Amino acid sequence: MTETKIVTRPEDRVDVPFTGDERSLLGGFLDYLRGTIELKVAGLSEEDARRSVLPSPLNTAAGIVKHLRWVEHYWFRVALLGQPDVAPYSREDPDADWRIEPGETISGLVADYAAQCAVSREVAAGLDLDHEVVFRGDKRLSTRWVLIHLIEETGRHAGHLDVVREMLDGVTGE
Repeated sequence: MTETKIVTRPEDRVDVPFTGDERSLLGGFLDYLRGTIELKVAGLSEEDARRSVLPSPLNTAAGIVKHLRWVEHYWFRVALLGQPDVAPYSREDPDADWRIEPGETISGLVADYAAQCAVSREVAAGLDLDHEVVFRGDKRLSTRWVLIHLIEETGRHAGHLDVVREMLDGVTGE
């Protein structure tokens, strides 16, 4: 696995390509959004990263990063590769992947997220876009669908982080 670099400045983020094949465009958009997640939490204090500024107490900057780490794990390792789901959530506690536990830090959560994204990139690179697996019993799931879904999911949560960050300390943009 290659070294994982965490985005802390806008110039460190991958630019979205304007041309290229489908895989390059899908991967480029997803990596841009992944970098945006890292950038939106850069410089936050531990207190602010854990502070809820929205009605949901789980929708914190740290909670969003933790959730997205497990989203990456689920779709690439569990759904596409059939590996066990080791995420902290369960039927009894479906929101555990949002909850920040004692000892977890924003820097640790971002590092975990970046490492999981690197694993997800490797998984996607090893599969054709048309590669399909059986999913949830009688459905079929392709690598292409997972990449598109992760663009949607990551983009949605990047928007949440825009709001959370602005409400925490007024930082906007990027």
